[in-house]
Amino acid sequence: MAETYAIIRLGNKQHRVRDGETLVVDRVRGEEGSTFEPDVLFGEGKVTATVIAHERGPKIRIGKYRRRTGYKRHNGHRSATSRVQIAFGAAKRSAPAKKEPARASRADGGSAPPQGYEEMTIAQIKDAAASWSPEQVEAALAYEQANAARKGAVAALEAALKEE
Repeated sequence: MAETYAIIRLGNKQHRVRDGETLVVDRVRGEEGSTFEPDVLFGEGKVTATVIAHERGPKIRIGKYRRRTGYKRHNGHRSATSRVQIAFGAAKRSAPAKKEPARASRADGGSAPPQGYEEMTIAQIKDAAASWSPEQVEAALAYEQANAARKGAVAALEAALKEE
Protein backbone atom coordinates (compact mmCIF):
# COMPACT_ATOMS: atom_id res chain seq x y z
CA MET A 1 0.00 0.00 0.00
CA ALA A 2 1.43 3.35 -1.03
CA GLU A 3 1.63 6.03 1.62
CA THR A 4 -0.40 9.12 0.89
CA TYR A 5 1.14 12.53 1.16
CA ALA A 6 0.59 16.05 -0.07
CA ILE A 7 2.80 19.01 -0.83
CA ILE A 8 1.57 22.22 0.75
CA ARG A 9 2.73 25.82 0.84
CA LEU A 10 3.07 27.48 4.25
CA GLY A 11 4.84 30.81 4.63
CA ASN A 12 6.05 30.78 1.01
CA LYS A 13 7.86 27.46 1.60
CA GLN A 14 6.85 24.02 0.39
CA HIS A 15 6.46 21.08 2.77
CA ARG A 16 5.80 17.40 2.05
CA VAL A 17 3.31 16.26 4.70
CA ARG A 18 1.47 13.14 5.80
CA ASP A 19 -1.68 12.78 7.85
CA GLY A 20 -1.04 13.37 11.57
CA GLU A 21 2.41 14.89 11.04
CA THR A 22 3.67 17.83 13.11
CA LEU A 23 5.70 20.62 11.46
CA VAL A 24 7.72 23.51 12.83
CA VAL A 25 7.28 26.38 10.36
CA ASP A 26 7.78 30.14 10.25
CA ARG A 27 5.29 31.97 12.48
CA VAL A 28 1.74 31.79 11.13
CA ARG A 29 -1.10 34.12 11.95
CA GLY A 30 -3.72 32.74 14.25
CA GLU A 31 -3.94 31.77 17.86
CA GLU A 32 -3.08 28.40 19.38
CA GLY A 33 -5.83 25.91 18.64
CA SER A 34 -7.03 27.68 15.49
CA THR A 35 -7.27 25.77 12.21
CA PHE A 36 -6.67 26.84 8.64
CA GLU A 37 -6.29 25.33 5.18
CA PRO A 38 -2.87 25.81 3.53
CA ASP A 39 -2.44 25.88 -0.25
CA VAL A 40 -2.25 22.30 -1.60
CA LEU A 41 0.23 22.14 -4.48
CA PHE A 42 0.20 18.37 -4.97
CA GLY A 43 -2.15 15.70 -3.67
CA GLU A 44 -5.81 14.98 -3.54
CA GLY A 45 -8.30 16.04 -0.92
CA LYS A 46 -8.35 18.76 1.67
CA VAL A 47 -5.48 19.47 4.06
CA THR A 48 -6.17 21.13 7.39
CA ALA A 49 -3.51 22.59 9.68
CA THR A 50 -4.03 23.22 13.41
CA VAL A 51 -1.74 25.60 15.29
CA ILE A 52 -0.46 23.72 18.35
CA ALA A 53 1.95 26.31 19.76
CA HIS A 54 3.91 29.44 18.96
CA GLU A 55 7.59 29.02 19.78
CA ARG A 56 10.99 30.52 19.11
CA GLY A 57 13.78 28.77 17.26
CA PRO A 58 17.30 28.16 18.54
CA LYS A 59 19.62 31.11 19.17
CA ILE A 60 21.86 31.88 16.20
CA ARG A 61 25.03 33.79 17.11
CA ILE A 62 26.47 36.25 14.61
CA GLY A 63 29.98 37.62 15.05
CA LYS A 64 31.88 40.35 13.20
CA TYR A 65 35.63 40.68 13.51
CA ARG A 66 38.28 42.81 11.80
CA ARG A 67 41.84 41.84 12.41
CA ARG A 68 44.40 44.11 14.06
CA THR A 69 41.88 46.83 14.91
CA GLY A 70 40.21 45.50 18.07
CA TYR A 71 36.84 45.57 16.31
CA LYS A 72 34.51 42.81 17.54
CA ARG A 73 30.72 42.77 17.49
CA HIS A 74 28.33 40.01 18.47
CA ASN A 75 24.66 39.76 17.72
CA GLY A 76 22.04 37.04 18.06
CA HIS A 77 18.76 36.04 16.50
CA ARG A 78 15.88 33.68 17.34
CA SER A 79 13.29 32.97 14.66
CA ALA A 80 9.60 33.11 15.51
CA THR A 81 8.14 29.68 14.70
CA SER A 82 4.85 27.85 15.00
CA ARG A 83 4.22 24.15 15.62
CA VAL A 84 1.47 22.93 13.28
CA GLN A 85 -0.45 19.60 13.23
CA ILE A 86 -1.48 18.37 9.77
CA ALA A 87 -4.73 16.49 9.11
CA PHE A 88 -6.14 15.24 5.84
CA GLY A 89 -9.85 15.67 5.26
CA ALA A 90 -12.09 17.66 7.60
CA ALA A 91 -10.67 19.52 10.59
CA LYS A 92 -10.52 17.54 13.80
CA ARG A 93 -12.31 19.60 16.44
CA SER A 94 -11.61 17.41 19.46
CA ALA A 95 -8.34 16.23 20.91
CA PRO A 96 -7.41 12.63 20.09
CA ALA A 97 -8.63 10.13 22.67
CA LYS A 98 -5.98 8.74 25.01
CA LYS A 99 -5.35 5.04 24.69
CA GLU A 100 -6.28 3.33 27.94
CA PRO A 101 -3.60 0.95 29.23
CA ALA A 102 -4.38 -2.69 29.86
CA ARG A 103 -5.72 -3.10 33.39
CA ALA A 104 -4.79 -5.32 36.28
CA SER A 105 -6.84 -8.48 36.34
CA ARG A 106 -6.12 -10.73 33.40
CA ALA A 107 -8.26 -13.63 32.24
CA ASP A 108 -5.30 -15.99 31.79
CA GLY A 109 -4.50 -15.82 35.53
CA GLY A 110 -1.26 -13.89 35.05
CA SER A 111 -0.12 -11.21 37.44
CA ALA A 112 -0.60 -7.49 36.83
CA PRO A 113 2.07 -4.79 37.01
CA PRO A 114 2.33 -3.02 40.38
CA GLN A 115 -0.19 -0.33 41.27
CA GLY A 116 0.58 2.99 39.56
CA TYR A 117 3.16 1.48 37.17
CA GLU A 118 1.83 3.42 34.17
CA GLU A 119 2.77 6.78 35.76
CA MET A 120 6.26 5.71 36.95
CA THR A 121 9.40 7.17 35.41
CA ILE A 122 12.28 4.98 34.27
CA ALA A 123 14.34 5.90 37.36
CA GLN A 124 11.45 4.98 39.65
CA ILE A 125 11.00 1.65 37.84
CA LYS A 126 14.72 0.89 38.19
CA ASP A 127 14.62 1.56 41.94
CA ALA A 128 11.36 -0.26 42.67
CA ALA A 129 11.89 -3.34 40.47
CA ALA A 130 14.18 -4.94 43.08
CA SER A 131 11.32 -5.18 45.58
CA TRP A 132 8.73 -6.63 43.14
CA SER A 133 7.91 -10.31 42.77
CA PRO A 134 9.10 -12.04 39.57
CA GLU A 135 5.49 -12.22 38.35
CA GLN A 136 5.07 -8.46 38.78
CA VAL A 137 8.34 -7.78 36.94
CA GLU A 138 7.24 -10.05 34.06
CA ALA A 139 3.82 -8.36 33.95
CA ALA A 140 5.47 -4.91 33.92
CA LEU A 141 7.79 -6.05 31.12
CA ALA A 142 4.82 -7.36 29.11
CA TYR A 143 2.98 -4.07 29.66
CA GLU A 144 6.03 -2.05 28.61
CA GLN A 145 6.52 -4.06 25.41
CA ALA A 146 2.82 -3.86 24.51
CA ASN A 147 2.20 -0.17 25.28
CA ALA A 148 5.03 2.24 26.01
CA ALA A 149 8.20 0.42 24.79
CA ARG A 150 10.58 2.68 26.74
CA LYS A 151 14.08 1.29 26.19
CA GLY A 152 15.36 2.24 29.65
CA ALA A 153 12.39 0.66 31.42
CA VAL A 154 12.67 -2.55 29.39
CA ALA A 155 16.40 -2.77 30.19
CA ALA A 156 15.79 -2.17 33.92
CA LEU A 157 13.07 -4.83 34.06
CA GLU A 158 15.18 -7.39 32.17
CA ALA A 159 18.09 -6.72 34.56
CA ALA A 160 15.75 -7.25 37.55
CA LEU A 161 14.65 -10.58 36.08
CA LYS A 162 18.26 -11.74 35.63
CA GLU A 163 19.07 -10.91 39.26
CA GLU A 164 16.25 -13.12 40.57
